[in-house]
Amino acid sequence: MDSQYYLPNDVTFATLDCGKAFRQLSPQEKLYAHYMSRAAWYGGLVVLLQTSPESANIFVLLQRVFRKQTPAQLEEVATASGLSTEEFQAFLVYASGLFANMGNYKSFGDTKFIPNLPKDKLEALLKASQAFQEQPKEMEALWDSCSCLMYSLEDRQKQLGLGDKGITAYFSGNCCMEDAELAQKFLDSKNLSAYNTRLFKSMNGGKACYEVRLASSVQKDCAVEGECKSCCGSFSFEDKEFTVKRGDYAPLMEKVCYYLQRAEEYAANENQKKMLEEYRRSFTFGSIEAHKEGSRYWIKDKGPIVESYIGFIESYRDPFGSRGEFEGFVAVVNKAMSERFARLVDSAEVLLPELPWPQEFEKDAFLKPDFTSLDVLTFAGSGIPAGINIPNYDDIRQSEGFKNVSLGNVVAVAYPSQREKLTFLREEDKDVFIKCKESSFEVQVGLHELLGHGSGKLFVQDDNGKLNFDQSNVVNPETGEPVSSWYQGNETWDSKFSTIASTYEECRAECVALHLSLKKQVLSIFGHEGQDADDVVYINWLGMVRAGLLGLEFYTPESKSWRQAHMQARFVILRVLLEAGEGLVGLEEVTGQDGKPDARITLDRSKIHTVGKDAIHRFLRKLQVFKSTADVEKGRALYDSYSTVSDDGAHNFLRLRETVLLRKEARKMLVQVNTRINGDTVELVEYEGSAAGLIRSFTERFQDDAEQLAADLLEMNRRDAPCWC
Repeated sequence: MDSQYYLPNDVTFATLDCGKAFRQLSPQEKLYAHYMSRAAWYGGLVVLLQTSPESANIFVLLQRVFRKQTPAQLEEVATASGLSTEEFQAFLVYASGLFANMGNYKSFGDTKFIPNLPKDKLEALLKASQAFQEQPKEMEALWDSCSCLMYSLEDRQKQLGLGDKGITAYFSGNCCMEDAELAQKFLDSKNLSAYNTRLFKSMNGGKACYEVRLASSVQKDCAVEGECKSCCGSFSFEDKEFTVKRGDYAPLMEKVCYYLQRAEEYAANENQKKMLEEYRRSFTFGSIEAHKEGSRYWIKDKGPIVESYIGFIESYRDPFGSRGEFEGFVAVVNKAMSERFARLVDSAEVLLPELPWPQEFEKDAFLKPDFTSLDVLTFAGSGIPAGINIPNYDDIRQSEGFKNVSLGNVVAVAYPSQREKLTFLREEDKDVFIKCKESSFEVQVGLHELLGHGSGKLFVQDDNGKLNFDQSNVVNPETGEPVSSWYQGNETWDSKFSTIASTYEECRAECVALHLSLKKQVLSIFGHEGQDADDVVYINWLGMVRAGLLGLEFYTPESKSWRQAHMQARFVILRVLLEAGEGLVGLEEVTGQDGKPDARITLDRSKIHTVGKDAIHRFLRKLQVFKSTADVEKGRALYDSYSTVSDDGAHNFLRLRETVLLRKEARKMLVQVNTRINGDTVELVEYEGSAAGLIRSFTERFQDDAEQLAADLLEMNRRDAPCWC
């Protein structure tokens, strides 16, 4: 079996340490953090229902098994059932992966993973488990409902995608890209966001009918108390029938609202209270407008000790690029690192003019955001990023502001620290890479989030025909002609650039960070001077080049498609820097010490400030101009050309991809804490960094209402089952 479709037994587990930060909180702050965490964890279960038809049932199956017996207790059962030590470990790793990714597709790369042990061995273990012995009929039905898809590696099952390109639960199984495009036009016509929706298609007398389902605890489609009017109803659009309904994920949304209400009792200020009120309104009625209003209060809540955000946020895994995956995080401020980020914010207005586009292409005013370094207490969803720039609503970001966070305890465990795991680097580069990896990553993440995602203007014409720029005076620097295209009406960056919006924007932000990381002022803010600063720049750029090569793991030759936005972006940057020539970047195929194919990357540090800077300058200007002017045609042509993976040209990237797969390291799994109330206090429950620790953290996370939760998940999945055929 191809190794990319299972998780290796030697995958690394790391604990997200937040004990020191949590213990410094006041009793009120601890209670606020606890209830916000509960809301996040229950909301995070939505991801199971957004990922694949079988994810929720597999989750319930594993939860029931591990609630009755710990991994240590199950090991005896496994041995008696004929499993080897390696096969039992493979089962634990699979279960850990399912919990950590909130589904059976990797959150980073969107590839399916299946158990790395024979199906009959897994079945034997499960049927000998205490959970099976106590509820044989229910457990047998549960196993039968998901076991085939759990192991299936049919072509369409191998990755997330739409139509014949892959699996998704954002759309019914009979939807294709044309359906997604039509639905987006319909939503735009109704001034509805796709963020909290799914699309289900049916046929009625040969005519296509579409159901747009909003995530909400309320299941009535008419206007209800607290709401002026309902957006629900039936509509005719381009000779098709559309129905907008409420109630998607209703039981989970109800739990989220309950815990947000409890958190409100311990809010630190009025902004937090109003923020939570609006979030509850959003998750009650399915209103993105309410979530936007909550986000406005969130932006105003400057410098909180306990930071959080929750909702349908990132659109990376929607094949069309418009629907948000649910996530929620709760984190505690790291004051020392936050002081550095605050200095970076203070320097932003000096640094922004250094970017390679005319002043007219920059926001009219830089709205100084909060930028804090946080230690994650809770991050619920399919994966944990190192940094975040939110909210994602263009209108708010452009005119009202945003916040940046760097997740310090994630950054601390992000990179490998063993020399043998630093693939494709020269031996002389490995020591400096290990020394500077965390420092360079902090600089890159900080610049990426604040001045990458926080920079650049979108040219917009509102519903009244008013432009937000002076058309007679603004010249397109790529053509020398007046700007002739812009966003109109309800068009947004995501809806306009759709399938490439996420990766294009990540590439732009990475390029901004590379460009500005060369500034001595920036390096000084982070405490780097002299040779240390030179090394940080070198490793930042070398790390980006290496990441571009590693990105080939996330390319699927059969469909000529990329499965991960950030890694596609880094491959594009690698191509740009290779194209720059003059010996800046070297990439050669070699034979490793083990006699197998290998590759070697080199970067001439003496040319970073000249050849490298010029190449990024030219490319970044193009990215921004096409984004600002809503020039999808040129933007897509540019980006697709650098995203192409082929076997011709100076480098055989298809063959290099095979080498990358041969040498790849599995992504770390992060073990998170739980919180629980004991009398009048909130306790932190910590777990060891292992498969057993991760599994235990998840079984204890939902133990208060485990069976009701399982019943709700199974019922929601059962109701939608006919839609996947």
